Amino acid sequence: MERRKFLSLLSLVLITFIVFIFIFDNLPSSTNFHSVNKAAVELELAQPPPRKLTRHVHVSDMASHPLDPLTVQEVNRVRSIVTTHALFKTAKKYALHSVVLEEPQKPSVLRWKEGDPLLPRKASVIARVDGGTHVMSVDLGSGRVEMVDVGEVSGYPTMTIEDMNTATFTPLESKEFNRTVVDRGVDLEDLACLPISTGWYGKKEEKRRLIKVQCYSMEDTTNFYMRPIEGLTVIVDMDTNQVVEISDNGKDIPIPKAANTEYRFAAQKNNIHHKIKPINPISIEQPKGPSFTVENGHMIKWANWEFHLKPDPRAGVIISRAMFRDPDTEELRNVMYKGMASELFVPYMDPSDAWYFKTYMDAGEYGFGLTAMPLDPLNDCPRNAYYMDGVFAAGDGRPYVRSNMVCVFESYTGDIGWRHSESPITGMEIREARPKVTLVVRMAASVANYDYIVDWEFQTDGVVKIKVGLSGILMVKATPYTNTNQVPNHDDLYGTLLSENVIGVIHDHFITFYLDMDVDGSDNSFVKVNLKRQQTSPGESPRTSYLKATRSTAKTEKDAQIKLKLYDPSEFHVINPNKKTRVGNPVGYKVVPAGTAASLLDLEDPPQKRGAFTNNQIWVTPYNRSEEWAGGLFVYQSHGEDTLATWSERDREIENKDIVLWYTLGFHHIPCQEDFPIMPTVSSSFSLKPVNFFERNPILGMPPNFEKDLPVCQAASSAS
Repeated sequence: MERRKFLSLLSLVLITFIVFIFIFDNLPSSTNFHSVNKAAVELELAQPPPRKLTRHVHVSDMASHPLDPLTVQEVNRVRSIVTTHALFKTAKKYALHSVVLEEPQKPSVLRWKEGDPLLPRKASVIARVDGGTHVMSVDLGSGRVEMVDVGEVSGYPTMTIEDMNTATFTPLESKEFNRTVVDRGVDLEDLACLPISTGWYGKKEEKRRLIKVQCYSMEDTTNFYMRPIEGLTVIVDMDTNQVVEISDNGKDIPIPKAANTEYRFAAQKNNIHHKIKPINPISIEQPKGPSFTVENGHMIKWANWEFHLKPDPRAGVIISRAMFRDPDTEELRNVMYKGMASELFVPYMDPSDAWYFKTYMDAGEYGFGLTAMPLDPLNDCPRNAYYMDGVFAAGDGRPYVRSNMVCVFESYTGDIGWRHSESPITGMEIREARPKVTLVVRMAASVANYDYIVDWEFQTDGVVKIKVGLSGILMVKATPYTNTNQVPNHDDLYGTLLSENVIGVIHDHFITFYLDMDVDGSDNSFVKVNLKRQQTSPGESPRTSYLKATRSTAKTEKDAQIKLKLYDPSEFHVINPNKKTRVGNPVGYKVVPAGTAASLLDLEDPPQKRGAFTNNQIWVTPYNRSEEWAGGLFVYQSHGEDTLATWSERDREIENKDIVLWYTLGFHHIPCQEDFPIMPTVSSSFSLKPVNFFERNPILGMPPNFEKDLPVCQAASSAS
């Protein structure tokens, strides 16, 4: 009875705050694809009722574009085909770790036009069957299954939600574990645990699919992340669901108190929100409605942009066939064939026994899309946003819906598209300005404690800006220290003392993006435009130096491995050498880096071997449809022999070829007290900007705003 009571309470609380349990609870039956999370509603305390969104019924959806994701009907069809295959008929245990569209060959997609017959639909399936991993290509029309040879590579596929959920509860089967928890002063009814990927450190992990489980106390708080049971680590075998090892090295470290850890608006003590000077509600009104359209569920059209958008269980969202209609010729021109977050690498900088292995690969291990949460209207996304659901497959192959996973909206923050005012000395009274309105595609993944907000922002001048925001809750370490004056050597703290008995551990975030650029066609080149100081000759000029731009075209992959350097600046162009402007410049796009960070780890450090795709900020590879995941197809416990870094070492030719650009956005995070108990969002970005792609300013003809076109809203009461 006590155990049953414990499991019930644990499920109630964790279902809102631990992503894998949340998703597991949403797995539907075959007839209900939108299950209701009652526990989440109960935990809203005194919050207003949730805003109602129109639910889309997916059961009757049909694909209309070659890149449309698998529909509910198609996922069910895949499950029916696969589970009757000879491999599964005699299987004692199996799970489908990935069921996604097998995209048609790129040339076929490029030739396809709206109104053409749909290309044959296939599914790519990754399954674990009786301890072995299999990759299959499933023809939805014929029902034929082909086994795909991916070579001899280490690692396992992305965990299923069931893997994570089961691993979390497995330690409770151990009397030794339960006794250890009680001895640490934690009531089993207040226990919350997380499944933590192990990384790869040698033979100890060989031939066993292992996960480490660490636990917290949620007594008096929902923010259990701030109350770690330090040093208690359980190793679980995910294939046998058995405890392999229990390590308890933190018995002398107190569990931090729950005081001041709540972050929910209605649960904060002392009503601290009433002490903040309120900001009046703000909203962008669109009296004529949004300017973008969504056709057939996945084609987005806005201003001069057209692109295909789909949720993905591993990448989160995928942008495909991004095209821009030239304002002068009205030609629809190719910019990017496919763009997505390929991998995330998050190493923590604490070498101790309970921390050294925390070097997450969030996309390949947990699934960036699988951990995406429903977006909150008016807070995650503004009014007039369009919401898109994700249709994914559970471990048993049944489809389920991740509701409101992506939102699309127009944004105007007061920025200026272009402007010019003439000085009065010219005698011309000219004052011209244009507002900068953009279209944003947004998703947010909650990978347990951390929240990642990924924006793809399309601008009217042809720019694509990719921004990543970090929020959520820090992963913290318990400590005996309650004040910095007790710390003998601050450099050995591995982080910052955030509160009594709480250390925020230093860590990095790296997000590597896959960008298959097709600038006016598939055959492109990568050009480095290097700025160098040039000395003038004696008597040449009153100047002694100036800057000179030197262009060099990368012939092979190694030529295009780029480490950004502040004092050796360059521009990085993807050009089409076969297409020229009227004055002879090759058309192109350039990567515009913003604030970023580089990995400082030893190249031979096991985590860095697996995360070697972060050794450079820019890579360029020839297009290969099997090379999309920077950390390799199978990331979990991989050794690092199948990464972007290993592919690039082949030094293949990339000049005037179909090429893929890879860009890594990085963050060094030294936690501070403002990150406690929950982090304000910190963001960084990079852009893809036209460079000689247009004959002139592409938004020259954009009309200005006029008072008559905008509504005038009356304030409820005048400001004092």
